[in-house]
This record gives sequence, structure tokens and C-alpha cells, in this order.
Amino acid sequence: MASGDGAGAALTIPASLSIVNDLFRDPAERARAIGAWAATIGLGIAIGPITGGLLLARFWWGSIFLVNVPIVAVAFAAALLLVPDSKNPAAGRPDPWGAVLSIAGLGLLLWAIIEAPASGWGSRKVVGAGLASLAVLGAFVAWEARSPHPMLELGFFADRRFSVAAAAEVLGVFGLLGGLFVLTKFLQFDLGLSPLQAGLRILPMAAVLGVSAPLSPLLGRVIGLKFTVASGLAAIAGGLWQISAVSAVTTTYQDVVPGLLRVGLGAGLLLPTATNSVVGSVPQGDSGTGSAANAVALQVGGALGVAVIGSMLSTRYQDHITTALAGRHLPATAVQTFLGSLGGALAVATRAGGATGALLAHAARAAFMSGNEMALAIGAAVALGGVVLVLARLPLRVSPDSPDPQRRTVSTGRSPNAPAAAGKLGLIRAERLRRSRGRPSRRAGTSRPAGSSR
Repeated sequence: MASGDGAGAALTIPASLSIVNDLFRDPAERARAIGAWAATIGLGIAIGPITGGLLLARFWWGSIFLVNVPIVAVAFAAALLLVPDSKNPAAGRPDPWGAVLSIAGLGLLLWAIIEAPASGWGSRKVVGAGLASLAVLGAFVAWEARSPHPMLELGFFADRRFSVAAAAEVLGVFGLLGGLFVLTKFLQFDLGLSPLQAGLRILPMAAVLGVSAPLSPLLGRVIGLKFTVASGLAAIAGGLWQISAVSAVTTTYQDVVPGLLRVGLGAGLLLPTATNSVVGSVPQGDSGTGSAANAVALQVGGALGVAVIGSMLSTRYQDHITTALAGRHLPATAVQTFLGSLGGALAVATRAGGATGALLAHAARAAFMSGNEMALAIGAAVALGGVVLVLARLPLRVSPDSPDPQRRTVSTGRSPNAPAAAGKLGLIRAERLRRSRGRPSRRAGTSRPAGSSR
């Protein structure tokens, strides 16, 4: 079921963004539409945990999956009746080898990061999986560079509005979702809140995201693309850093609220602005590819954030717990439970009871908050690195009052108003097409014979 949900999201999210991109051709209108599209992310962040908490409080765990069935049925019917169709009539063939290589490479990388706390960062299988992931991802890049119908057109990365904005999304969502993963554990295990109560505590962050996302195009018109994206990343970094700085055994929910609000504000500024930059920098016929690349940037950033930040938290927690339990002669099963998670450690401490149980619970909470501090600081540092990248490389502004020349069809690359990157992209595609058909390429400056039909 989980794989089906993932496949559905992989189809729906890029397609919805591609339709928005196709319907709103004017850059200013597209920016506002994408701001509204991104605001739904805040709505989902707000509704998802609260609804999940309500269902878990009254039904079995499978209800959180089953509830999606009628929602999806209604959305399916509404999409057929209300959503206009759009497609690229010159779309290339699928790229199954590119898909297999990208999935295998990212899967091996995430597995290595997640497995590292349990097996050790220097263990043979973790290092082997990490090296294998780099080799497979390198093969993916090489394949995409030579394929006549690549899944991801590498020529798009020549435009900094595409490449730098996508990198900014990866780095920002790394901190956003990684930090949210850690904070959910803090709310439920350290503060002892139920899933519903924890979901309600996330609501302020989601509300700020939902309000700031539609307003981000206005800020972009005033201070420009570069500074809007940089401000969003800086707010995410500042929020994570604030929560990291107050992480201690005595930390309360009120202590982390300022950081949550900053993270929500940063996400509301970053996501629609960077998304608009990515999808607005590709030719109109490649809207689907641009939207898919944007979705991949978000998913890869989130997956890496949860994996890396979660692994750093787990590593620091296990190190502290191992030191705290030294000489206590606990049963092996109890030690393994302690090392597994804060929730398991608190359950063991409760069973022990008395002064021993209190000491064990305090040691577990101290170890968790130490890991929480380090993990969130890493997320803040990654987002801050995104600020430096954006300020150094992202263009300052793209005028919303003029036509977007990059969105022209670039099959030949000869439009006098098209950017140089678009022309190169068209020549690359033409050369690939000739290779796929077994035709020799013509040197620049040569011409066809008179009357030739080719």
C-alpha cells in the first residue's frame, strides 16, 4: 500500500504543477498560481497530522490509509470533469534505464545513511553501499548525457534559474523535513503528547507556511528572486538553530515555538519562489519534465534530510546511552530496547520504577536532547549553505512584465531572443536524435543539397 501511495504521489504532484505551469503562461500569473499551489503544502502539513491523530485515537492504525480511498475517489472524478488536459505532442519515449539507475542509486544511498547508526559508519556494508550508490548515480548521469530520450534533460542545468533553484529546494527541504521528523519525536516521546496533540502543536508552523506562500510572489517582485529564496533559506536555518540552542531535558513546547514559526515562514518563501524559477526556466513543451524535476528535488531533499538528520540523532543518542548504561548490568534485551529509541528506553525505565527508573529516564531524555541539538544544528548548517549558494549563483531577478524567452520552443536553438542555454539545449537534442537514427552529424556551416527533402 505504501508503494502505491508513493507511486500515486509521483504521478499526481508533478502533473498538477505541470498543468498549472501550462495554464498560466504569463510569468506574474504563474508566480501567483504556484504560490497558491505551494500553500496547499501548508494545508496538508496542518491537516495530515491532526487527522491522523484523530483516527489513531478512535480507530486502528490502518484507518489512516483507508481514509484516503473516498478522498481519492472524489479527487479522481473532479480531475476528469474540471482539470484541463495538457501534453507535449513531441514527447520522447520513456527512459526505463534512467529510471532504474536513479532509483537504485538513491535507494542505496539512503539505505547506507539509515543503516549507519546500527552497523557503524565505517562498517563494510555501509561503506560498500555508499560507494555503490555513487557508482550507480554516476552511471545514471552518463546514461542521461548520451540517451536520445533522457528522463532528465541535463542541458536544463546550464540555466542557473533551474540548477541553483533546484539545489536550494534540496537544501531547504533537507532541513525542513529532517527537522520536522526530529520535532515530532520530541513532542511525542520527550513531552509525552499523543499523535493528535503533537499534530496540533505543528499547526502554527503550517499556518505560517500557508499564509506566507501566496505572499511570496509579491516579495519576489520587490526584492527579486535571489533575495526571496535566500530569505526563505535563512529563516529555515534560523528556526532550526533556535530550536537546537534551547534543546535540553527541561525544554518545553513554548521554547520551540519561535523556531517553528521561523521554519514555516522560510518554507513559505522558499518553496513557491524556487518552484516558479525551476518550472519557468524550461521550454513550454517540457513543463512536465520541469515539474517532475522540481518534485524530485523536493523528494530527494526530504528523504536525505530525514535519513541524515535522523541518523545523526540516533548516533549521538546511542553513544550517550552506551556511556550512561556502563556498569548498570541491565539485561541484554533491555539494553537493546534502550538503544533502539527514546520511547523504548522510557518504557524500560517505567518498568524499572523507583529511583533507578527515574535515573534511567533522565539519562534517556538527556541523550535524546543531545542528539536533537546536534541533528537540528546540522539541518541549520545545510540550509545556511543554501543561502551562500543562492547569493553567489542565482540570478537576481526575472522580470514578470516581459515574456519569458526561455519558454519558447527550442528544438533548433536559433531564436535570436532565446538564451544561449536554450540554443545549446536544442543542438544537443538534435544531435541525439541524429545519433538515435544512425545519421552522421553535419558540421556547423554546412548546408543541405538544393532540393533535398531532408
